[in-house]
Amino acid sequence: MKQVSIRPVWTIQDGDQPPLPARLIELLVQVSECGSLLVAARTLKLSYRRAWDLVREGEQFFDAPLLVMARGRGSTLTELGARIVWADKRIHARLRPALETLSSELAEELRGALSEAPSALRIHASHGFAIERLIERLTKGGLKLAFHYASSSAAAAALRDGDCDAAGLHIPFGAMEAVAVRHYRTWLRELDLTLVDIATRRQGLMVRPGNPKELFALADLARPGVRFINRQSGSGTRLLLEGLLQAQGIAPTRIAGFEQGEYTHAAVAAYVASGMADAAFGLEPPARHFKLDFVPLASERYFLLCRDDVMDGAAMQAVLAALRDPGFKSQLAALPGYDPAAAGRATPLAEVYPAIDEAA
Repeated sequence: MKQVSIRPVWTIQDGDQPPLPARLIELLVQVSECGSLLVAARTLKLSYRRAWDLVREGEQFFDAPLLVMARGRGSTLTELGARIVWADKRIHARLRPALETLSSELAEELRGALSEAPSALRIHASHGFAIERLIERLTKGGLKLAFHYASSSAAAAALRDGDCDAAGLHIPFGAMEAVAVRHYRTWLRELDLTLVDIATRRQGLMVRPGNPKELFALADLARPGVRFINRQSGSGTRLLLEGLLQAQGIAPTRIAGFEQGEYTHAAVAAYVASGMADAAFGLEPPARHFKLDFVPLASERYFLLCRDDVMDGAAMQAVLAALRDPGFKSQLAALPGYDPAAAGRATPLAEVYPAIDEAA
């Protein structure tokens, strides 16, 4: 089974000068992680001399230092070097789900050209860390998947239109559950669907380390001087946030940056971590990854909605077996804020959310 892999490569160019070496950007990222030019060079399989040549080439390009060396203290990035690293992290955080989706689409096209059997299961899903782990597990196990990361609304629409066999969605617990169910009812009414649990997870405020602006509640986002970065319109996370704000009587127009949206949880976390915003609303794993503080505000259920006619097929049985495997559950439990206790439980959608089939 052929797998397609796409990785972003970027550079900077000034007029007719040679572009900044992409290898230098990789080197600066490694220095930021390990604090040592020597260790960074070894990680990238570069000689120390070659690493220094790259640094000098970059400093000549910018006419400014990128590294500060101190005896016994390793290497630290200058502000310019740190900005380059954060640009790289934001690029990867924003593009990763889109590139993984494109990789899956290209692999499917190659299967057709090679006269290979088509994918056994088509999944459209709101991007999250549990569904990402599940797709990795199934792919490594040899299951041919065609997957597409999209907003929850787009995934529900794809299920309605017959463009996928299963859709990954998330619906909050508590008062916001009814709001989300009403939203998705447009696409899901009168379909024969089974809900397969993956995990419960936490959403909340991602704030800078130490929470210097003391942002502990949604009302704090409306204070003067607080900069916010949002998820894109149509995402399930933004739907949840808008519902919470409405319930608390907080007008989104009072929040500076509310209309600026990023397409992934990791992208908003990187935005805050780079100092471009004071807070974001999203999942806990990327907040911890970027060493941000996290203030939990809501819990939700992430699940697959599957057409009943695929539930007994070999592909869905493989999905259920993976979700019920204790080792895989342990992997999901290691994700901050995730609880996979019910992973693999299959229930008719109408039993879990009976309001789905009510008249609009």
